[in-house]
Amino acid sequence: MGLNVNLYIKKQILFIKLKGEMDQLTSDELRLRLNEIIVKYNIRNLVFNMKEVTFIDSSGIGIIIGRYNQLKLTGGKIYLCELNETIERIILLSGLNRICTIKETEEAVRWNLEMA
Repeated sequence: MGLNVNLYIKKQILFIKLKGEMDQLTSDELRLRLNEIIVKYNIRNLVFNMKEVTFIDSSGIGIIIGRYNQLKLTGGKIYLCELNETIERIILLSGLNRICTIKETEEAVRWNLEMA
């Protein structure tokens, strides 16, 4: 199936809307794109909208952990939002909820970031 990625930037926040499978086949390209954008636009926070993610494996989890380590150096944060039941279970089992902030909606993330 692959992975469809829509990106937009607002005030040093990179919003990433994903659709499909975050697996070994799709992770390398996504990792490279995110690294390039984070550096080029001095991104401070990432928001992963996972509403339409149907599958995530260790490669997909690795992308999130890698970006966490990258942003941690500049005081940035990672937000995960709109998790479906299956993806939420994987996020909790992997422990990503300890390094990422989970919000129900993208609007809730925006509100949280504006109040910070």
